[in-house]
Formats: sequence, structure tokens, C-alpha cells
Amino acid sequence: MKPAIRIAVSALAIALAFPVTSSRADAAQAAATASTEDAALTAFLDAEFEAWVKMQPQLATRLGRKDGGDQWNDIGDEAAAAQLAWRQDSVARMKARFDRAKLSPEAQVNYDIWELEAERAALSQANRLYRPPFYSRLYSAHSQLPDFLINTHSVADATDLKNYIARLRGIPAVLDVAIERTRASEAAGIHPPKFQIETIISGSEKLTSGAPFGDGPDAALWADVKAKTEALVTAGKLPRAEADALLAEARTAIVALKPAYGRVVAWAKESLPKAPSGKVGAITLPEGAAYYANELKLNTTTDYTAEQIHSIGRSEVARIEAEQDALAKKAGFADRSAYYAERAKLFPPKPYDDAARKEYLDTANAFVKRTRTLLEPYFNTLPAYGIEVVREPAFSEVAGGAAHASAPSPDGKRPARTYVHLVGTVPDPAAMYTLMCHEAVPGHNMQGDIQVRQKSGPQFRAVTGYVAFGEGWALYAESLCKEMDAFPDIAADFMRLDAELFRAARLVVDTGIHAMGWTEEEAVTYMNQTGRQPIERSRSEIRRYITLPGQATGYKMGMLKMVELRRKAEGAMGSKFDIKGFHDLLIASGSQPLSILERRVNEWIARNKG
Repeated sequence: MKPAIRIAVSALAIALAFPVTSSRADAAQAAATASTEDAALTAFLDAEFEAWVKMQPQLATRLGRKDGGDQWNDIGDEAAAAQLAWRQDSVARMKARFDRAKLSPEAQVNYDIWELEAERAALSQANRLYRPPFYSRLYSAHSQLPDFLINTHSVADATDLKNYIARLRGIPAVLDVAIERTRASEAAGIHPPKFQIETIISGSEKLTSGAPFGDGPDAALWADVKAKTEALVTAGKLPRAEADALLAEARTAIVALKPAYGRVVAWAKESLPKAPSGKVGAITLPEGAAYYANELKLNTTTDYTAEQIHSIGRSEVARIEAEQDALAKKAGFADRSAYYAERAKLFPPKPYDDAARKEYLDTANAFVKRTRTLLEPYFNTLPAYGIEVVREPAFSEVAGGAAHASAPSPDGKRPARTYVHLVGTVPDPAAMYTLMCHEAVPGHNMQGDIQVRQKSGPQFRAVTGYVAFGEGWALYAESLCKEMDAFPDIAADFMRLDAELFRAARLVVDTGIHAMGWTEEEAVTYMNQTGRQPIERSRSEIRRYITLPGQATGYKMGMLKMVELRRKAEGAMGSKFDIKGFHDLLIASGSQPLSILERRVNEWIARNKG
């Protein structure tokens, strides 16, 4: 035993004699350990993500992969339960394999988010009965399936086209599961609102009208598959004879959708007499308060209650109105009401026509292109792929419909897109600039471009998203456009405040509908009069919130947290505050819950304030 004791004593003596060297060595060893553990965690999470992608073929398509390109996600109850169990088991295996304390701060974020995703999946599963596939205004199964084929399923070769046709054949089975699940929700007292069922009927009938179902213009899916097939022929990737044969298969598959959508319409007409209207919020549903609390937690990634969010909304409305008054006076008007009146006089309501649509798209795309040139002083990480503003597909386009964005494919072959509804009344042209800042640059399209190109961290971070983070960033991006001097005039800046007022009003109406018993008409009136939205837009928005509880609250809550964190960093760091570094911290490493974002900003401040 004596030699071992002598060695231990010698090591202790060296450590005491050279404490600084030992400390550096310990630090180097800890860093090496963290690096090794980080790499192992990334490998583990990447393997788990690959297993997850195999369960989500539509996600694989969004990632630009061909695996499972002929299949739809399984939306059945058994699959949902199995996927939740898999997530929980994955987290348990991660915790058994890795000591979180040995990971670097960034790897700890990845560890925490993977664990959080399992917790969020459990919350979603608890709310599953409240989310039947036809309930949501934005994500109803009848429109989402064709929307995916048209806007996400790219056709670059014959294999992609064959997969497209296979998915066409698979639509009836998915719709039948959607009907079954929706009936189960109805049996539990959860009925889609009357307006939503009416939309499902009209949308289903529109999707199955025209050629090849009968006379008239090509139906949306038929027009799409013909265009994608012709593009392959033109590019020399598909012989004409084979193209014609595949088009014949596609035509047969599309015609077969008629009875499937007929079953959807039959269910909808059967349910219509029982469909609620008027007071239709979560508060009217069995155990609706718990359901809404879960949705607020999922969408804001905070623990704010409905009452707190409602109060914040009213406070923000008052603040923004005061800022509008000040800006109106700067423009030479008595107050915001006078300025609004002047804008209405200059741009009286008129319906969209082809010329107005072309002007809107041309102006929007030109503005996005210019805004990209203003980014460099504010960001280290810039968008690399194409970004385009396009019209919403006809089968899902509605008057007053909300614009929305899609990320590019990871290889950039499918550009990032902003979709706008160009039917109904033409809005004040000054409002377009803020919308493009929100949806395109530096908002969603830019954020999505950066996220899908991430290489250093685990793959799952490139596709994981949080409403409060993503929409919070997009609202923050609107104010950043002002800071970058992107807006052409005071009118555009005034309409930026108008857009922020609209998001503040969302906090009031969403909680009003779902926690305080507001009727649809009360919410529409508030959004029209206080939120300053045209009546058709107000109704469209309120119906979206009714069928997607809590989602609209994530926008303003996320923005408020980002503004708060920036002010905190500027105050703590003074002249050492780096706007590029701050923005990289926000969006260069992917979407994240607000709680984790706050922790990372605090750590960044501590490291850099000196």
C-alpha cells in the first residue's frame, strides 16, 4: 500500500505548489469532458430525431427527403399514444445516459429542450380530444392535405411524382380517420362551431368541383399535378409517354376523392344542427378552463394566467394608442383618429382586381428585396435562400385571411414563401410594409432560412418551433424595420403601430372569448373598434382564435419578452452591448421556449459585460 500512498501525496504536493496551473488543467479537462459529452449528446439526439422522422413522413418531405414520400402522418389515437410513449422513453434514456452538469451551456439547452418537448407532447395529448382534425380554422384536415401536396410536396423527378400520386390515393383514408376522431370529440360535447362546419362544406365542395370531376376550370389538385408533371417533361426528366401514363393515374386518384370528400360533407351537414354559435369559447366546453390553461402554456411557454394576459393586453392597447397619437401629431393631425380618417379618405374601400393583385405582389417583393440589403449592420447571420411573396391558393383563400409564411427546404430548392390573401377589400397600402417585415424579412422567412441551415447542433433544433418565440420574433422584427429605416414614410410607421395594436387586442379578445365568456360578436366588435381591423378581417381573425385557443397570445407575449431582454442587456452592458451578437443569440441557434431564451440572455450578459 505504501507506494500508492506516496503517489497520492506527491500529486497533492504538486497541486498545492502550482495552484494556477492545476486550475487551468482542471478547466481544460472539464472543457474536454464537456466537448466529448456534447458530441455524444448530439449523436444521441440525432439518432432519436431520425427515429422520430420515420414516424412523421410529412416532416421528412418538409426536410427535402424522399423517405416516406408516399405516405401521410398517422393521425389516429393509437399512433398518438405510441408517439408520446416513445418521446417519454427517449427522455428517460437520455437522462440515464448523460449527466447534464457535464455538458456545455449550449448542450444543456439542447438537453432541456428535448426534455421539454416530451412534457409539451403530454400537454398536447391531454388536449387531444379538444383538437379534432376538422376543428381548426387554419389546420382543418379537409384543406391541409391538398395544401401540403400543392405547397410542400415538391416534384423534382418521377419518384416524387409517383409519391404524389400515392399520397392522392391515401387522402380518403386520412379523411375517414379525421371524421372518426371528430365524431369522438362531438360525443364528448366538443363540437366545431357552425361557421367552421360551413367552411368545411364549402371548401370540400370547391376542392371536388371542376375538371376532372366535371365541367369547369381545373380543380386545384388536378391543376397542380398537371403543372408539376409538365415541368418534368419540359426539363427532360420524364418522357412524354410515361408522363401521360402517370397523369392518367393521378386523374383516377383525384376522381376517387369525390366520395371521400362526400363523406366529409355528409358528416358536416349531419353535425350542422348541433353546431354552436355565439358563445363558442373554451369556457363553454367540458373542463374547458383546464384545456385553455394548457393551450396558453403551450403557446406562450410561460405560466401566465388568462387574467394576467388579458390585463397585459389592455395595458398595451393604451400604450400603443398614445404612441399613435404622438405620431399622428408629428404628421400634422390632431390625433390618431384624425389620421385614420385621412388614410380612409385617401384609400377608400375597393375590391381586389387583377391589377391590384399584381401591384401588391410586385410592391411586396420589391420591399422584401430592399429590406434584405439593410440587414448587415444588425446581424452576423443572414438569410441565404430565396424569399418570395405569393398569393394564397384559391381553395384556402378568404377575404380578410391572415398572411402566413413557410420556411425553405434545407437545400434551398424550395424557397421561403409568404402567402397573402388577395380577395375582398384592398387594405391601406401603407400596411403592407409591416406585414412583409413580419412574415418575410427580418421575420418568419428569414428566421426559417437560418433555422433550416443549422449545422452545428442536433438536427431536431432545426425543425422545433414555439409560437411565442417565432411569432414574438416576427413582431420584434416589425419594430426592427423601423430601427433599420426600412419604412418609406410616417404612414408606414403609423401602420406598424396599427399592427402592434392589433396584436395587443389579440391578448384581450383571445382571453375574453375563452376565459371570460365573450361572444363571437363581442370579440368581433372589440377587434373592429379597438383593434382597428376591417369588419371582414375582424371576423376572420376572431373565428381563427375561437378554433385555435391561445395561439394568438403567443405573438405579443413573445415580443414583450424579447424587448424586455434587449433592454436588460443594453442596460447591463452599456457600450459593450453588441446588437449583432444579441440577434444571433435570439435566432441563430433555432427556436426556443421563452424561459430558456431568458436564461441564455442572462448568461450572455454575464459573460460579456466585463
